[in-house]
Amino acid sequence: MITMWQDFTEYILNEAGSRKITIAEIAVGKFDRIAETLSKKDNITIIKTDILPKDDTIIKDDVTNPNLELYKDVKLIYSIRPPSELQPYLVKLAEKIDSQLIIKPLANEDLNTGKVKMKLKNFKRASFYILR
Repeated sequence: MITMWQDFTEYILNEAGSRKITIAEIAVGKFDRIAETLSKKDNITIIKTDILPKDDTIIKDDVTNPNLELYKDVKLIYSIRPPSELQPYLVKLAEKIDSQLIIKPLANEDLNTGKVKMKLKNFKRASFYILR
């Protein structure tokens, strides 16, 4: 059975295409199935960050005061269900490093991105917001 998460992953894979790309998942938490799938692709380098890493595959970083050196080659950032108070910082980071941003909020949650408007994207069973 195809799930919304498979569709979300497929969208990111389509965005990556066959080019060499570095992708960051920010505020990973305990759900890193998408990052694990992405990391299996030869053309994708995945960076996972969280303020409280659950294991040594996740880099400790605070998106409210990010270590920009970590993200210097990142062309796509995504975050799954980030707390609303972190969303403006995700936008700020994406703009600072000139990266595409995808936010997958909780189903009933409004975005908190201030004056920056993100576009709602429906891809198969997945709904999320994008900022190019």
